[in-house]
Amino acid sequence: MVEPPQELAGLVPFAVEPREVPLIWGGDALVRRLGKPGDPGAAIGESWECWDENAARGGPYAGLTIGALRARFGHGFVGALDPELPFPILTKFIDARQALSVQVHPDDAYARRVERQANGKTECWVVLDAQPDARLILGWARDIDRDEYIRRVEDGTLGDVLRRIPVNAGDVFYLPAGTVHAIGAGVVLFEAQQASDLTYRIFDWNRVGPDGHGRLLHTEKAADVLDYRAGHAGALRGVAFEFAGTRRTALVADPRFVVERVAVDSNPARVELDEMPLIVTAQEHAVELRAGGAAIELAPYDTALVPASLGTATLSSDGAATSVLTIAPARDAGAVARRLASAGVPQARIDDYLAQFGGATPSERSVR
Repeated sequence: MVEPPQELAGLVPFAVEPREVPLIWGGDALVRRLGKPGDPGAAIGESWECWDENAARGGPYAGLTIGALRARFGHGFVGALDPELPFPILTKFIDARQALSVQVHPDDAYARRVERQANGKTECWVVLDAQPDARLILGWARDIDRDEYIRRVEDGTLGDVLRRIPVNAGDVFYLPAGTVHAIGAGVVLFEAQQASDLTYRIFDWNRVGPDGHGRLLHTEKAADVLDYRAGHAGALRGVAFEFAGTRRTALVADPRFVVERVAVDSNPARVELDEMPLIVTAQEHAVELRAGGAAIELAPYDTALVPASLGTATLSSDGAATSVLTIAPARDAGAVARRLASAGVPQARIDDYLAQFGGATPSERSVR
């Protein structure tokens, strides 16, 4: 076994300091329910849990950002990723006290060609709470085209062709770039996405900000990237499996990031890092995370990052059965399929699961 360079000897997992974002549609759930720092009387819409500018909380890296750590430790920190590039995943909690704007995100090809940014934005949602009548907008109710979209934006009838679906706690949704969408009022969720804030707003419910003006809309750019086909996707069909003695559920297998739920109790659950850094987000109970000979305690809904060179992380609780979400950059296109196959999942079930994440996005189709 090759010994790591001396400067990597100090690599340990670390808790990440969240960044709260006030937004006009936010509420108090992130502070009161999830324990995030901030004013419970303010409208806090998002808590950014893990991205390039989040800082380590406590420990030997206290105050250093993820970007600074990847620059210092290079591949020891980010594994097979390019340490010169920003951390490719952003995770956050969202409290939609009011409905979010109707919007769409560009894909990688459009982001590079038009916005001169490294990537677009594909995302997923894990729903934590939803009011009984809560809804999401997810795709179109029927096929439309660019001309109809523009006309309906102009005459105010866009809502007539939006697809509204019910949402419940525990649901998981996948939103490839190009999907028209909005989180409805009364929903609290966890989001994992490509690290991009490219958002094209189509409609914002005629709201005005503190300056008395509505937020900027991006009608024409949205028209370039929208998938105009009728939407059919609903809550994802996950796959429960056991791998290396750990009970897991595969939730999302995007070509760029993988999200799983890992069962945790008093017996340590082992998670292999597969040459990639690992984001760990605790759920309803506290957990202990161990890696590289170090241990950190995560309170409910805290987030930690495990450097890639540590190889393995173990998770345990004080006896209460709980779970964590693990999020990692995808190692390669076949990594999830191989893990599920080695766990004994039938190939037909693997194919059915992975089919939920297939297909090119609109501007990727246009350049082929």
